[in-house]
Amino acid sequence: MMICNSFFLSRIAFVFLFLCAANFVDAQSRPPHPIQVLVSPDKPDWNYQPGEEATFRVTILKHQVPITASNVKYKIGLEKMAPMDEGDLMLKQGVGIVKGKLDQPGFLRCEIKINLDGKEYRGLATAAYTPEQLKATQSLPNDFLQFWEEAKALAAKVPLEPRRRLLPELSTEKVKVYELSIQNQVEGSRIYGVLCVPAAPGKHPAVLQVPGAGVRSYQGIVDLAEQGIITLQIGIHGVPVRLADGVYNDLRASSLNNYMFNNLDDRDQYYYKRVYLGCLRAVDYLVGMEEYDGTNLAVWGGSQGGALSIVTAALDKRIKYLVSLYPALCDLTGYLHGRAGGWPHMFTETNKAFTVKEDKITTSAYYDVVNFARYVKVPGFYTWGYNDETCPPTSYYSAYNIIQAPKELLLMQETGHWTFPEQQAKIYDWLKQHLVK
Repeated sequence: MMICNSFFLSRIAFVFLFLCAANFVDAQSRPPHPIQVLVSPDKPDWNYQPGEEATFRVTILKHQVPITASNVKYKIGLEKMAPMDEGDLMLKQGVGIVKGKLDQPGFLRCEIKINLDGKEYRGLATAAYTPEQLKATQSLPNDFLQFWEEAKALAAKVPLEPRRRLLPELSTEKVKVYELSIQNQVEGSRIYGVLCVPAAPGKHPAVLQVPGAGVRSYQGIVDLAEQGIITLQIGIHGVPVRLADGVYNDLRASSLNNYMFNNLDDRDQYYYKRVYLGCLRAVDYLVGMEEYDGTNLAVWGGSQGGALSIVTAALDKRIKYLVSLYPALCDLTGYLHGRAGGWPHMFTETNKAFTVKEDKITTSAYYDVVNFARYVKVPGFYTWGYNDETCPPTSYYSAYNIIQAPKELLLMQETGHWTFPEQQAKIYDWLKQHLVK
């Protein structure tokens, strides 16, 4: 079912509408209809030891009252994999039980579906089996760092040539808001964003916010800038970020459709090369601002942006802090080893005829977040849940477990590819605590 955007509206929630992938698919938030399909693990923390049986209690509510239904279906197994078991579930007094277990680290997902009055409803819960022991399947190329150092050096030779345009409709008494563009890794290629600069005199810390997947306009992060922090929210596609929605709809349906697969057979031409370097060019601009305090700089993003935040922190020593929500692009080769890989799920059974080629698998290693995670040296704040169907937790734990730098994890087990307002508030608090001295 689709998450209702109104559920997320709060002082800062609008920011996160731009962090996530295009599809906000979730099964167990507060639904915008009277039917609730609740799936509850028998352990409050949802955590189990290998070999331990997990029991999922299933309750179907209508107007918050349990109902008995005969057409309930269940599936249980690893995320994104064929189910280990499936069938019909009998409810007794509105309650049913599904059991399963794993014998190794990973995530066991129980999915429930029911058809009522011609409409299907679903719920799910995911039991974690020692996820801190998950190891990445992706290989590390011998020349990984050399490849990226050479790419950075070439990009640094391209002048930034910044262009700023004041956006009075977004500016406030406390913040000047600009549409910004700078040159990216080659002459003529530009990256666009919305820059918010505190009007108060003096030097300020800065935050680079990197985007979730998709093609869209951006509003900037004005409320954080009003608290004395320079914010730069960027797009990645080399198109202005203040156009009419119809333009982005056209791009999404044409030249930027499935951009994440573009040139996957060539590590030098793969789409994300200009994206990763574009994030570093945005850092170049921020550290060159006269309003910047010269020391305190963070990168922050969710989903695709969660991946970009880890990549940027790994490649650029000027980044001092990072925030990453349910990062994409983690352990992409998981599907080649019988388990879930990260978004964009390039090596799934559905895609394998096109993608499971030696050159594409090799290219993926140069862009996989697990390989950047090895080089993160700065404190980070991470937050996610176990029910994520867009970025499977198996994939992002494979990266998270590699990180040796100080890290803080705010775990909200029931969340999917979305956040509670409490998580969003905690991110703001964490950023201000570390950036504002």
